[in-house]
Amino acid sequence: MTTRSRRETVHFKHPFRLKGVDRLLSPGAYEVVTDEEMIEGLSFPSFRRVATMIMVPGVAPRKSSMEMFAISSIDLSDAQRNDASARDE
Repeated sequence: MTTRSRRETVHFKHPFRLKGVDRLLSPGAYEVVTDEEMIEGLSFPSFRRVATMIMVPGVAPRKSSMEMFAISSIDLSDAQRNDASARDE
């Protein structure tokens, strides 16, 4: 089975929460990694998402470390939509 990973940076203007992450996350830029596998047997290349992870800074005293959390792509989309519709204070 052929797999690939895609990386993208998502930006949040407001504090937010994601299922699977046990704390409130600060506004800022976050790296999201999406793993996909090729769907076999088609006459053209097609991939399906099998995992989505977000990289977040560690908590004190390990703020210089990064943690990777498996998240739902739907939960990420919901958090981005909520962030975009939140009022700036």
